[in-house]
Amino acid sequence: MTYSMTVAGLRRDLPICKVTDDLYIGAFICFGDAELTVACARDLLKLVPADSYDYMLTAEAKSIPLIHEMARQSGAEKYFIARKGPKAYMPDPIHVEDTSITTAGTQRLYLGRDDADLIRGKRILLMDDVISTGGSLHAMEELVALAGGTVAGRVAVLAEGAAADRTDIRFLEKLPLFNADGTVKE
Repeated sequence: MTYSMTVAGLRRDLPICKVTDDLYIGAFICFGDAELTVACARDLLKLVPADSYDYMLTAEAKSIPLIHEMARQSGAEKYFIARKGPKAYMPDPIHVEDTSITTAGTQRLYLGRDDADLIRGKRILLMDDVISTGGSLHAMEELVALAGGTVAGRVAVLAEGAAADRTDIRFLEKLPLFNADGTVKE
């Protein structure tokens, strides 16, 4: 089963995937789709004035191609990735806990102290491919606060389910939730 939709002017068929027995989602994946990544980055940049933030931040991993393309198109020299695990090259990392409907259990998001120091006192634009429950977004907000920065805005390609009713995010399209038979949940 798939769900057909237009995002950033491009038609795509999203596979419908099981999360629980009574909850299915349309899987939006930019990995390997250069045309979609470029178009979504272009349209996401239109959602926020370039002078309203100093840096962009996303959570690992599906949004990495998007944030990279947003940086390339906007001329940004630096952006940040909240990693799912500490890396040897991350000096004195800071972290927060995160829950997401597409990742089993609780996970942590990490930033190296060097990146956290660059965030201190800066306005940070949070971006994600899909905002659903808001767990990853909330974790990024906490990470920015822990680093001493302020959240300047929140953007996503898709707002899934009830996230489309949020007034604190900007997004390109709404994505419904689905029943086991592929029909849209009401």
